[in-house]
Amino acid sequence: MAERALRADARRNRERVLAAARRAFAERGYAVPLDEIAAAAGVGPGTVYRHFPTKEALFEAVSVANVEDLAAEARARAGSDDPVAALSGFLDRVADQALAKRDLPDAFAGAGAEAMAAAVADLHSAFGALLERAKEAGGVRRDISVSDLIALLKGLLHAVGDDPDPNLRHRLLAVVRDGLRPSEG
Repeated sequence: MAERALRADARRNRERVLAAARRAFAERGYAVPLDEIAAAAGVGPGTVYRHFPTKEALFEAVSVANVEDLAAEARARAGSDDPVAALSGFLDRVADQALAKRDLPDAFAGAGAEAMAAAVADLHSAFGALLERAKEAGGVRRDISVSDLIALLKGLLHAVGDDPDPNLRHRLLAVVRDGLRPSEG
């Protein structure tokens, strides 16, 4: 059964709820009450529940949108004239995003419903294209896969998640970049 198109005002309200939820989840995590998200969006709680019957559904919608945004960015960066620099910039972007939005490492694992699994598969494909371009340019070891790189990122993000040292992420990303380089000779 096809979903019915939303009226313009309902579509605007849904987008406002999603924008408020993105900010709230990024700042305070999953624990933020739905009533606060509704107030931040300028709508009543009933409007939130009409679009998202549970807090989990809203959280998943926000997470799917975040992963879709990253996939779109990876695809855009794959067309760069300098794919090695593009990959490096994307790694920085993923680390920044994951520190601001704590759900990203779990999303990389494909956690959640069908929509999340599809978004993660799209991200893997886009990230893979970016990685392959960097390999072809000679800036990344040939034996590295997207799964390898995502596992490294998940470990790095877990390690720096609660660490008070703001430079730890940069140092660990430098180690990951060094490990990605082809060996000389």
